[in-house]
Order: sequence, then structure tokens, then C-alpha cells
Amino acid sequence: MNPGISSLIGLKAAALFSLFLFLRFLGFRLLSFQFLYASLVSLLISVASLPSINLPLLLGKKPDGTFPIWSIVIFAPFLLFIRYLPSFRGLYLREDPYTEIFEGLYVGGWPTSPDRLPPCNPAIVDCTCELPRCLDISGDGYLCIPTWDTRSPLPEEIESAVRWICRKREQKKPVFIHCAYGHGRSVVVTCAVLVALGVADDWKNAEKIVKEKRPCIQMNSTQCNALDEWSKHRLSAPMKKKDNDASSMLLFGS
Repeated sequence: MNPGISSLIGLKAAALFSLFLFLRFLGFRLLSFQFLYASLVSLLISVASLPSINLPLLLGKKPDGTFPIWSIVIFAPFLLFIRYLPSFRGLYLREDPYTEIFEGLYVGGWPTSPDRLPPCNPAIVDCTCELPRCLDISGDGYLCIPTWDTRSPLPEEIESAVRWICRKREQKKPVFIHCAYGHGRSVVVTCAVLVALGVADDWKNAEKIVKEKRPCIQMNSTQCNALDEWSKHRLSAPMKKKDNDASSMLLFGS
């Protein structure tokens, strides 16, 4: 099981606090307090991202994908670290920035620039709470479902995203669902959409479809449980197969 963001950021907090104590012992008092502040920020995020608390709104990400000034100032040690982590990860992991799972339905990682977006100016579903929307990217519609890394959107948030995506497809628009890397949070929403479109009978079959196209995906137990809950209480009825095929022909056929 993935250790989760709480454990990882908690370890980071401990490492930063150790650096604070070490620098304080060496007499670098002014420098040491910067590490103390960074460790306290990491500790706060570690607690807020616990499954029992799960408070992604702590970071203050707005519905338009931007962060308020107060959040950038207070959480700078975390936001700067997490913003450049995908770039460092990309140096040794060669993964496609996005994958087309079904006609006009894409899943992938955080688009840092327009060239990392699927074609045809897609509508965007952003499943991150820690990464900003790139201002160079407009897209044909934007929906933010703020979620901690290694966690899952709530069942009602999954349903809201599914309905939004289905409306976009009815408008003949492609959709790009992303999180930080396109491995977990975004896959949750993608699986639910495949079920709602009638492409898969249930989310487990939908996961197999996604994995065939994007082998790097890996949902954890928290994300699987959220899909189970969504499946029990969802309101969006699956489209009939023939209606789905007709919609795909209108959207992508010629």
C-alpha cells in the first residue's frame, strides 16, 4: 500500500526539524529558523492530509486553479517543493504526459505548458490541491476537484466531475483529466466516467481498460474504496452503448 502523503510529508518535517537542531547547535541561529518554519509547515500539511481529517482546502486553491497570496506566503516551503517535484521526477521516469483512454477522453499528469496538453483544446479536470493551473493554458472549460496526493476525491466530488465531463462530451468537447502524474487521483475520475459512459460495466473493468492504455497507473486502497462508495450511491445513469457510439461518431467521426 502507498504510504500516503501524510507519512511522506511527516518524514520531511522530521528531516527539516533535524536540520534546524543541527544548525542551531552549530550556532547558525538565523539560518536554522528557516528550517524550523519549513518543518512546521510540513507537519501541518502532514496532519491535514490524514485520511481522518482530509482537508485539502487548507492550501486555499481557488476554483479557477490559482492560489491566493496568503497561501503562497504561508505554504511557500511546501508549494515550491511540490511544484518542481514533477520536473525532477521526469528526468528519470519517461512517461507520456497524457494518454487517450477513450475517444476524446484523456488522462495524464500536470500540464506545465500547452505542449503537454492533448489536442483540440480540451476541457480540463484538475484533481490536485497542491499544483497551480498554468496560466498559459486556458482549455475549453476548467473544473478543479482539490484532492491530496495519494488520496481520492470524495464520492460526491467524483459524481460532480462525472456529470461535468458528460456535459462537455454532449457539447462535442474532448476532456483531459489530470493529477500530478496521472497515476491515481485522475484515474479515479476516469474510471467513473467510463462507467457512466457505458464503456465499462463497473470501475474494476474500467481500471483494466485504463491500465491497458496507461500501464503506469496505480490506484491505492483509499481510491478503490472511494469508487466503491461512488458506485453504490451514484446518480449518473450509464449511457446506452448505441447512444455512446453515436456520440463518439459525432464527436470524432467524419
